[in-house]
Amino acid sequence: MLLGIMGAMPEEMDKIIAAIENKEIVERGSRLYYRGKLYGQDVVAVFSRWGKVAAATTATNMILEFNVDRIVFTGVAGAISPELNVGDIVIGQRLFQHDMDARPLMRRFEIPLTGKTSYETPQQNVDTMAEAVHKFLKNNKKFRKELADYNIINVKMLTGDIASGDLFISSKEMKHILSKNLPSVVCAEMEGAAVAQVCDDYGVPLIVVRVISDTADEEAHISAIGFVNQHAGDYSLSILKEYISLVDSL
Repeated sequence: MLLGIMGAMPEEMDKIIAAIENKEIVERGSRLYYRGKLYGQDVVAVFSRWGKVAAATTATNMILEFNVDRIVFTGVAGAISPELNVGDIVIGQRLFQHDMDARPLMRRFEIPLTGKTSYETPQQNVDTMAEAVHKFLKNNKKFRKELADYNIINVKMLTGDIASGDLFISSKEMKHILSKNLPSVVCAEMEGAAVAQVCDDYGVPLIVVRVISDTADEEAHISAIGFVNQHAGDYSLSILKEYISLVDSL
């Protein structure tokens, strides 16, 4: 199996890329793809850049150029649900494009020509990633202690719906509108649902796992930058290590 790993920010991907052994670097479409072994697993990892278009073009190249068998999208997100705090982990159940609105031609959020308003992750994929996150939270006590030094304690995991769009949710008003329009959504980011659309087109399994970096309010830009710089890479690499231990036989 060849596992594709994507993240939208270099800080989310740098430690993953550094950990890949026997790296082969391939440049395509202004992206650098790193192919090699990560914890014994054949992988291709890439910094996709922010936003739906950048992520979709990168995912398409992952599939057509490298023939990946599945994709993991990792990185940070802003909390929409009041249950979530900075440092919590969300596994995507359904992925919505919250800025898709072609009314009155079709329903709000419906992806043209698909009849779908969201892309649902198969339960088996969710369960595998949930087990990986559970192992990470249970076993990586050293990292948990480091988080506690930054007052990130009692980290929890949630499986739930994720909203993607080319908007950085950075005010209580934006957060309220998103929650009102999509009440099942627990967090927001800028790429996952676009990658889900590409993966659905090509029949490639996808799992999106996000770490909460901010609470999507007026302080979101400060919290997000600080969290990404300090913790995002460690989260992504640690979770992937546990995930690979579960799927390396596939």
